Order: sequence, then C-alpha cells, then structure tokens
Amino acid sequence: MKKRTIKQCKLSYAFFKLLANVVAKFKFKRKFLRNELRGKKGPLVVISNHAAALDFVNLIGASRRPMHFVISSSFYRTLPFKGIVRRLGLIPKQQFQTTLGDMRNMKHVIDDGKILVIYPTGLMSDDGGAQPLPVATYQFLKWLKADVYMAKNIGTYFSMPKWREGGMRGGRTFVDIYKLFDADELEHTDLSLIQAKLDEALSFDAYEEQEELLIKYKHNRNIKGLENILYQCPHCGKEYTVQVKNESTVYCEDCGFAETADAYQFLHKVSACGEEIRHPSKWSNLIRENIKKQIEQGELSTLTTPVKIQTIPEGKCCFEDMGEGTLTLSAEHFTVTGLLGGAPTELTVPILHFASLPYKPGSYIELQHGADIYRCLPENGKVVTKLIHMVEIFYELQAATPAPSEAAAQ
Repeated sequence: MKKRTIKQCKLSYAFFKLLANVVAKFKFKRKFLRNELRGKKGPLVVISNHAAALDFVNLIGASRRPMHFVISSSFYRTLPFKGIVRRLGLIPKQQFQTTLGDMRNMKHVIDDGKILVIYPTGLMSDDGGAQPLPVATYQFLKWLKADVYMAKNIGTYFSMPKWREGGMRGGRTFVDIYKLFDADELEHTDLSLIQAKLDEALSFDAYEEQEELLIKYKHNRNIKGLENILYQCPHCGKEYTVQVKNESTVYCEDCGFAETADAYQFLHKVSACGEEIRHPSKWSNLIRENIKKQIEQGELSTLTTPVKIQTIPEGKCCFEDMGEGTLTLSAEHFTVTGLLGGAPTELTVPILHFASLPYKPGSYIELQHGADIYRCLPENGKVVTKLIHMVEIFYELQAATPAPSEAAAQ
C-alpha cells in the first residue's frame, strides 16, 4: 500500500477542539465515567455508538492527541468553509459503502501511529436503540491491526434526538471509554467472538438507561417529530395515522389511542383503548417486527412512493432540486424513475450489502449512484422510516441466508 499521510493542520484542529469542548461542557454537560485513552500512545482505533449528531464533541476532548474522524461524505460535501474543513484531518466516506480509497485513508492513519475514530453503525439512533452494524466491520477492525477502544455515549440521544424539531436540549451526558481489544487479541481471535463482543459493546437502549439516570433534559416533553418514527398505531395497526398534538401527546387519528410524554420522555397512556408502551424504543420495535413478519410471509416485497429528488451541484455545498419521479424499493435494489434535470431518467441502486441508508425521519432518504448522491423526499414523509425498516430487514434476512456454496457445504 502506497504510503501517504492524512493532512491535519494543528492550529485548525486545536480551534475545532476548543469549540467542541465548549459545547461538551456547557451544552452536553459531559462527564467521563472512564477514560482509558488518557496518556495512551501509538496507533489506536476508537469505536463509538452513535446516539446523536454531535457525539464527537463529547469524545474529542478525551485525548490530548489529535483524532481523525470518519464522517459521512454527504455531510462532508454540505459543510461550508471547505478550505478549513480539509485541514481537520476528517475522512469522508459514503455510509455503508467502503471503497479501496476509503480503506487506504483509514489504514494510513493507523500506520502513522495516530488515532482513528469510527462510528461503525454509520447512522445516529432514530428511536433510542442501536442501529444495525455492517458485517464487514469485524474483519475491517482485524485488518487495521491496532488496539481498539470503545467510547459509549450515554444521554446524548435525549439532548439531540434524531426526530426532534428544534435545537439541542441541555442536560447531563456521559462518556465511558475503555479498551475493547488489543491488536494481538484481534489477530488471533475468531471473527464470531469479535462480532459478539463488538455487538454487545455497541448495543444500547437510551430509554432503559434513562430509567436509572432519570435526567430531565430541556424540552423533554416536546416530542413533536416522534410521529415520524412511531408512524404505525400499536392498537389498531393503521399506518401513517399517528400524530402529535400539544407537543407532548402522540395519538392515532383513527382509533384514538394516545400517550403523553413526561419530564423524562417516558410515555403514559391517556386513552381508554390500547396498552401502555412506556418506551418509544419498544413501540418502534413493534413496528419493525410487524414489517419483518409481512416480508417473511410474502405480504410485503416492494414499496413505491412519489418523490422529489435533490442532488448537490458541482462546486456547491447544499442540495438543490433536480426533478421528481417515483422511488421503488425491492429486496435487491432501489429504482428511481422520473425527470431529472429535465431528462427522463431511470437509476438502479443495489442494496443487498447495505445494512441501512442515510435518512432523516419524516423527510428524505439518500441514495448514492456512482459519485452522485440523490436525496429523495417522499410526498408522505412517514414513508421514509418504513423504507429504512425494509432495507434493514432485507439486509438482515440476506445476511442470515447462506450463500449457495455455503449451503451445499452444510
């Protein structure tokens, strides 16, 4: 592998770190439970669960040494001040797709004896629980040949829930950093054992943690936006009938099932019908299990929705309207058909190896076709979460099915 150094300006990084530490102290009110990174030298990999968009600000102050963060290429391309951003040593890559160039960039950080930070799930939590982990992650960590540390974020989900409308919600957050593997252990450990240990480390449920912590975050009763995650009523089973009123009550327009959030963001039933579901994460899991059952029984194999389509024009740093059409999901791929840039177009994006895809609840889903990123905005924003559930379940079922050669060997 050709030797190359990832460029990082010490002055730019120091300023970036200072700003992050200010946010961590005054907004997140960060507290380290453990910090086993302190004083460590040599090449290190830090992996972390991804509970909120700004999880990195809680981590960057854990070491005096500079860190190289792997971030979404879509997010990277929309950042202003590219000249400054390039000096921070960030490594952009498309989520759930890793090119040879991406692998080289990350390996060079390790070869240079530096700290590489990876959020393996690629997406922040949408319902307070862990996102699916691409199976290639386990082999990749083994290939890097470096000590691996786990940085667990606790509480950041409630400060910045992905579905929220509005800014950050002040409150206490915690970071627990500990050594997960050393390089020699990774080299000689079976992949199945690495997988089990890594999956356990990255697993979390913010609502279960909140049962013990009982921390009040600013505007915790405001759950507007949560209806885009909890889009199916758990009582009558109707889809897209769930709404939020008075900021704190989530209810079904069809049957009247309703729950109200308290100061800790737990839900309490206030309707005559239905069973209480205290944790939104459990409500979300019920929806996912319903979809999985439909797919396994052959009742759901495709989903089509009209969409507006956006992309990032050359030389710009924001998405702009490109056209409109239809988006169709099957077990193997997405198909986008419509007028893009004034011309009839059909794009096919395979998804067999995608554990999930970048998206914003109630708004859009992103697809990469070659070097281009297409942001698809359905007319009904609640469809986005259903599309993501289907992608994740297709991947889960495909990963659990042995390849023909493996099946024959069994």
